[in-house]
Parts: sequence; C-alpha cells; structure tokens
Amino acid sequence: MREPDQQLVLITGATGNLGRATAAAFARRGARLALLARDREALERTRDELGTGITVECLACDLLAPDALGAELARLVERHGRLDTLANLAGGFAMGTPLHQTSDADWDRMLDINVRTLLHGARAAVPHLIAGGGGAMVNVSARAARPAGAYMGPYSAAKSAVIALTETLSAELRDQGINVNCILPGTVDTPENRAAMPDQDPGDWVEPAAIAEVIVFLASPAARAVTGAAIPVYGRS
Repeated sequence: MREPDQQLVLITGATGNLGRATAAAFARRGARLALLARDREALERTRDELGTGITVECLACDLLAPDALGAELARLVERHGRLDTLANLAGGFAMGTPLHQTSDADWDRMLDINVRTLLHGARAAVPHLIAGGGGAMVNVSARAARPAGAYMGPYSAAKSAVIALTETLSAELRDQGINVNCILPGTVDTPENRAAMPDQDPGDWVEPAAIAEVIVFLASPAARAVTGAAIPVYGRS
C-alpha cells in the first residue's frame, strides 16, 4: 500500500455524513479523490466543501447499475493510471418491524444498499487494484451485526453479510497485495440520529471524523499487516 498522498481513493456513498468526513480526512493527507454517489449536485457540494488544491473527481453513478459503474471506473483509471483504495461507504439503516412481519421489499432494500453495493463496487474495482499491484479495500459493517438486535433483522443480516464478504475478499486477494477490512461503527453522531433520538446522549456516540481516521489508517502502509479484520469503532457507547 502507498502513502495517502500517493493514492487515488474511490469513496462510495461520498455525500453522506461518513463519506464527507472520509473525503476530508484523505484530502488532508493529500490523496487524490474520486467521490461516487447518485446525486451530482450533492457530489459537487461535497467537492466544494473540500476546498482547493486537491484533485477531486465526481462520479454520479448508481452502485446498483453495475455496467455503468464498471465503465465509470475504467475511465477513471485511464485518466489517473491506477486505483489504490476503495472505501465502500454506501449503505443505509432501517428498523422497527418484527422479523416475522418483515416484507420482502424491506429485505431487498437492506440487502441492496448494504450488500449488493459492496459486491458491485468490489467487482468493478478489484481488477484495477490487482493491475496496480495491490491496495486496500475498507467496508462498513455495523455494531448491530454482532450480536443482532431486535426489530432490525434485515439490517443486521445485511451487515453480517458485509463481514462475511470482507473475510472472503481478504482470503482471495491477500496474496495479490490487497488488504480488505471492515469497520463496525456504533451509533454515529449525525444530525439525523440526534433528531431521531433526542433523549440519548450523543456524547457517547462516535463522530464521523473519528471513524474516518480509522478508514484512512486501514488504507495506509501502517495497516499493511491487517487484513480480514472486523474492527469495532464504538466511541464510548
């Protein structure tokens, strides 16, 4: 793995709270960034938040459209020469329904945005990581994956699948110089979570910027001996 200031980093889910924090953390270290999300205007706002003096590309692409994603990444690597890191941050959360009452639509949504996006991202990016001689992939599971909680069966199952896919990818790619790990955030201190849980103490939650620092570490040479890990990032909760 190369130092961050020598890397091209692809961040999916780049317009979310964690995506923006992760982009900022890599930008502070001089990385070149490719920010991927569906909403081009939101991508451009995220790019503008990062300021000047860094290389930032905005890829308006749907991770559930694998052909379009593959074509976007091929053009990206043609422009920059290689891809070094994939930060698979796209995902989403929902809960509230007992498992035996959960609809197929709810199952499909959680699996699509948390698992299929990871699969499509890996499928498109791994050949470029291999061609470049190695790199890093960081995926996002959740504390709710281990152990699973009540009323969040589809979400917990999807995030458990992220751990399994991380372990599989690590076993398949470690001999090709690609380290694959995932993080398990606890409750993240976001405006949305503060609004949804006004009676909770956000001081016990984990800040997006703190999670981003872990992601940057896992993409750095300092983490060269770490692969196949599921790393808790809980804050004080």
